[in-house]
Amino acid sequence: MTAHTPPTPPFRDPRLPFAKRIDDLLSRLTREEKTAFLHQFAPAVERLGVAAFRTGQEALHGVAWMGPATVFPQAVGLGATWNPELVRRVGDAVSKEVRAMRAKDDRVGLNVWAPTVNLLRHPLWGRNEEGYSEDPKLTSAIATAYTHGLRGDHPTYWRTAPVLKHWLAHNNETDRSTTSSSVRPRVLHEYDLRAFRETVEAGAVAGVMPAYNLVNGRPNHVSPYLGEHLRTWTAEELLVCSDAGAPSNLVDSEHYFDTHEEATAASLVAGVDSFTDHGTDSSQMTGRLRGALERGLLTEADLDRAVRRQLSVRFRLGEFDPEYDPHDATSEFDSPGHRALALEAAEQAVVLLKNDGVLPLAPDTRIAVVGLLADECKLDWYSGTLIHRSTPLEGLYERFGAERVEFAEGVDRVRLKTSSGAFLHVPPAADAADEVRGAEGALDPALLAGRTDLPPLTTDATGTELALVDWGEGLLTLRAPDGRYLSVAEDGRVRASADQPGGWIVQETFRLEPHESGHLLRHVGTGRHVCVSADGVKVAEEDPEVFELVVAERGEEAVARAAAEADVVVVVAGNDPHINGRETEDRTTLRLPEHQERLLRAARAANPATVLALVSAYPYAVDPDMLPAVLWTAHGGQAAGTALARVLAGDVSPAGRLPQTWYADDADLPGLLDYDVIGARQTYLYFEGTPLFPFGHGLSYTSFAYDGLTTRVEDGTLHVSFTVTNTGDVTADEVAQLYTRAVDPSVPRPRRELLDHGRITLAPGETAEPSFEVPLSAFAFWDVAQDRWRVEPGAYELLAGASSEDVRLRTTVTLEGEPTLPRAVIAGGLAAAGFDEQSGIEIVDRTKVSGDAVTPVGGATGELLYRACDFGRGATEVTVEVAGEGTVEVSLDGGPALAVLSPAAPTSGPYDYVSLGASLTAAGVHDVRLRLRGPLRLAHVGFSG
Repeated sequence: MTAHTPPTPPFRDPRLPFAKRIDDLLSRLTREEKTAFLHQFAPAVERLGVAAFRTGQEALHGVAWMGPATVFPQAVGLGATWNPELVRRVGDAVSKEVRAMRAKDDRVGLNVWAPTVNLLRHPLWGRNEEGYSEDPKLTSAIATAYTHGLRGDHPTYWRTAPVLKHWLAHNNETDRSTTSSSVRPRVLHEYDLRAFRETVEAGAVAGVMPAYNLVNGRPNHVSPYLGEHLRTWTAEELLVCSDAGAPSNLVDSEHYFDTHEEATAASLVAGVDSFTDHGTDSSQMTGRLRGALERGLLTEADLDRAVRRQLSVRFRLGEFDPEYDPHDATSEFDSPGHRALALEAAEQAVVLLKNDGVLPLAPDTRIAVVGLLADECKLDWYSGTLIHRSTPLEGLYERFGAERVEFAEGVDRVRLKTSSGAFLHVPPAADAADEVRGAEGALDPALLAGRTDLPPLTTDATGTELALVDWGEGLLTLRAPDGRYLSVAEDGRVRASADQPGGWIVQETFRLEPHESGHLLRHVGTGRHVCVSADGVKVAEEDPEVFELVVAERGEEAVARAAAEADVVVVVAGNDPHINGRETEDRTTLRLPEHQERLLRAARAANPATVLALVSAYPYAVDPDMLPAVLWTAHGGQAAGTALARVLAGDVSPAGRLPQTWYADDADLPGLLDYDVIGARQTYLYFEGTPLFPFGHGLSYTSFAYDGLTTRVEDGTLHVSFTVTNTGDVTADEVAQLYTRAVDPSVPRPRRELLDHGRITLAPGETAEPSFEVPLSAFAFWDVAQDRWRVEPGAYELLAGASSEDVRLRTTVTLEGEPTLPRAVIAGGLAAAGFDEQSGIEIVDRTKVSGDAVTPVGGATGELLYRACDFGRGATEVTVEVAGEGTVEVSLDGGPALAVLSPAAPTSGPYDYVSLGASLTAAGVHDVRLRLRGPLRLAHVGFSG
């Protein structure tokens, strides 16, 4: 007899469309199996031969958390290249390394959580390093390039599946899981949604991750915008993955729902498809899902919808067609090409902010390279482990020769003397192996523990000289002579054990607190003080040691000595990405830490030929007046030092451009939680002050001439071209930028807005003619009166040049557009959140599911303005939908209150609205002003006649 081979199930048949195969597989899964799929770590279904799957592989600027990999510049540095073609190649390299690493370690996932497209609205945001730009157009251009590189070019199978972070209006770490971003409709559409939309529409995005915060009073994990906007932008199924722990936050910190079953059900219905919570333990989330099903809060159809989206991604990744997956055998990892690309990206990210002729450096220049970052190659939370490493000092040694380069780090060299007269001592650890944090890889590096194999600190008569750095606001690190940082492990002992400060909770930072005639030394990670006991130095709740800080040498003394002997001083200053400005912690100031200011002053006093090289994840407010040259680069990855040295030497002409405004002072900044970029005049789009350095700024070692600006409108597209000529004597890149502004708008519009740009390479005397095709829709704004996009008729100025402020060519085009119409308030009334201007108002959730309302901030008083409201032949009554308690005053054109409405008694809850009416006489077109008093929510205003 002949045994029959079981038929191939349809979901295994590569001849069928993915949709039919997904239908088949979904029909074979039990409800319990589908429920299990909704956790980040989806288990295998062995009876069907379906493998386990996890969402979430960090890959922001290289493969992160899983051990050694190629490390490219931080995302803000990639944004500073203004070069989508380069960034696409970076994404391509990263995705190939993901595949190569997965072949050896199946913990490496193919669903990559990158890039971050949050706009860099506020430079004090702790995660500034993760975004590309403050401008939505530039952000989407760079993000689109990166996602296309991550996806790969095959028409069917994706190399990796990119997920955009973090949806939506997320620019603060302070209380990030409980704060609400008040985002008016124009800001929502013209700013925050735009970067996501244009990236998704480009077709290489597999999903998004909601952010921890709330928007307009509603958590992003139950945002109606996931359905109303995101899923309308593409025909592809998008997988929405929650941020880590966010599902629990809906109850535990936000108190938005009473039970986890309600919260989980609401998230799933809103559009979250995969729950990242409780690490690898899926039992909590699956239990909540089962509970929601039992309570009738969910149906199996809700499960099916989410599982279908996950399966769509898995099919696109080739999981079910390994024999057809063109990426399955990808093995390129740490290749010469990837190393060269890391250097190219680092070079292109360097921005020359000022140059009075001291740069480039001549080959025989004697250089003093000084500063806390001069011999550092810093990583951030989303970096991989370095395979190769280049610091500015190493780069300058290699380029100019060690004999021509002098180094002074600028640390304060100190000993810590105890009350008994002994000194802290670092015992030798000659037999201890060198360990690099995270080298072994970890699904959750926050769980990595400190080293306990090294001896804890003791005391002796002479002690150990430590390198002390104050990173700002009194936050210190202490480093032993062997390069290890003092750190505290789980046993509470203080050891010189860390290769760098790092970790989710940094264990390498301390504070010196004045106490009696000395100082207490507080360990920041544990909050405990350092004490000295018979069995070593540790942190404890009691018996803190009182230390005397004995200074052997101030950092500025060493810097001044080195600077005085050099032709040129290069001060390398900036931040450690794990300290004072990082995920979970916003900065408090734009200023450089005082320790680094001291070093800069000492270098400049000793040698006027002092160049400041800022290596940082964000902008600083520095005084460039007394400095002949200033450069900035983000932390540039493995090739950072070589790249900086090549730019300083003139091997490469700098052509990076600032992706965000550099403000001159903290006073120029809006509140961190003020998300109204229009009303608060934020970013280069609206800022009316004088920036330290403007958006798009960056100098070159050559000069460029612009000429011949031409325009024509054809078939809904504006065609723009001009010429750029290299008028200098070195080959260099120029970033030609095209902006617009509405000449006489009816509403506040950007003072200028990026339409497009191009990075071009020109030899001396060479001319190029960049051309741009701009859809006329790019000139539209969100008309709150009509609740849609509208191009306003009239004149628009076109500005071509080298930055948002360095405009070389101008012309004006006149567009037909659509006329401005008054609000037909008799027919539709006024949506409360659809205001033109406001003062003292925040937008809140009308219900927990959808809709907006407004309320005075803090229950005080707020005002709203709605322009050009058409009452037609006349209105005789006004009605308001309100909840809470307080009053609504209605006036026209700034006149006296014509109606005052107030609930007779407070409503029973913030979502329990009542309708109130009052007499009001109005005809024709008027501006409507509302004044709200008290903790009152207003959802809608109606008029009738």
